[in-house]
Amino acid sequence: MNYISKIKVAFFIAFIGLVSINCSKNNTNNPTSGTGTTNSNLIQFVFTSDPHYGLTKISFQGAANVDASIVNGVLVNKLNALNGVTLPNDGGVQAGQPISFVDCVITGGDIANREEASSNIQAAAISWNQFTKDYSTNLSLSNRNKQKTDLFIVPGNHDVSNTVGYYANMAPLTDASSMIGMYNLMMTPVMPRTLSTYNYATDKVHYSRDIQGVHFVFLNLWPDSSERIWMTKDLQSVSSNTPVLLFMHSIPNVEARFFTNPNNSQNINAVDKFENLLPEVFKDGAKTISDAATIEQRAFVDFLKLHPNIKAFFHGHTNYNQFYVWQGPDNNIALNCFRADSPMKGAMSATDETKLSFQFVAIDTTSKNMTVRECLWNANPSNPSSPVTWGSSATVSIK
Repeated sequence: MNYISKIKVAFFIAFIGLVSINCSKNNTNNPTSGTGTTNSNLIQFVFTSDPHYGLTKISFQGAANVDASIVNGVLVNKLNALNGVTLPNDGGVQAGQPISFVDCVITGGDIANREEASSNIQAAAISWNQFTKDYSTNLSLSNRNKQKTDLFIVPGNHDVSNTVGYYANMAPLTDASSMIGMYNLMMTPVMPRTLSTYNYATDKVHYSRDIQGVHFVFLNLWPDSSERIWMTKDLQSVSSNTPVLLFMHSIPNVEARFFTNPNNSQNINAVDKFENLLPEVFKDGAKTISDAATIEQRAFVDFLKLHPNIKAFFHGHTNYNQFYVWQGPDNNIALNCFRADSPMKGAMSATDETKLSFQFVAIDTTSKNMTVRECLWNANPSNPSSPVTWGSSATVSIK
């Protein structure tokens, strides 16, 4: 996260207290009665983001400089213990009911940390192996059919920067291991990609799944023009009455630096500092990374207006729990957004580990109400075996 992201985080933190107060009372649009529903009319999933394997946490459960593999391992153990945990009496979907299954666990990218030489970050290959050990091997949640819960992943800017390079010195210059791992796991190509065959320009991690009448769309970083072309094709077969949820790494008001450099040779360099993570060439202002991506966001807003059944946007990147409505650069859209914390780089949980959280989501497919709950998984660091506790929650309509 660069200085632009830090400024955005500071702005959001300034009013997050008000958001938390509102959410703790359960912000609702057409709230449910809080009673349980049948499994056939219920979707439940977990959303977490930014595990950043390769980093260390300043302090965690009484220890100092704790490796990300340890922190994320504890998080996964907390996920495994969700079965039977009672949801809070907050008036939302399944309020006061025990969790009996989890359809999927969704991770919002930045599996690896960017391998900047000055920070001596471990190889993305090591980070990917640590992630798969935790989230593929050790994750033991079960779905409604008593089978292993599905895992869905989208790439983050650090995963992509490791793949395409970065304007600061990297060691090695590129390492596509986490992108290759995601691509092979999520896209299941006939011929699995390797370091010698993977091509970021053509091998994008974007896919969709239908779960109990809701369409889940997983995107490569942010819905730029190329991702919108793919989404248009994907949504052609989706009824206009089917709710669509978007999952990606980036915030909706995407940062300019993610786009392809509009200057000179359009390469990645230390002068322009564009990162070329998205194939769309940046168009705004003076064409610097300090410019707001207004043109690009307006194009996304136009896409949303063409697809009003897109009801929610889940993301990571700026790393703290928040439920909010994105109105676009011209305040002419209202998209429910859900921002997730990071176990390693949380804007607040980095210094206050009791704020570490993931999101537990319950959807009633009959009423088409969705409740997103903040799950505090380390609220009592002195007692690592203590159960999770519940923070803020928000219920929204996805009709």
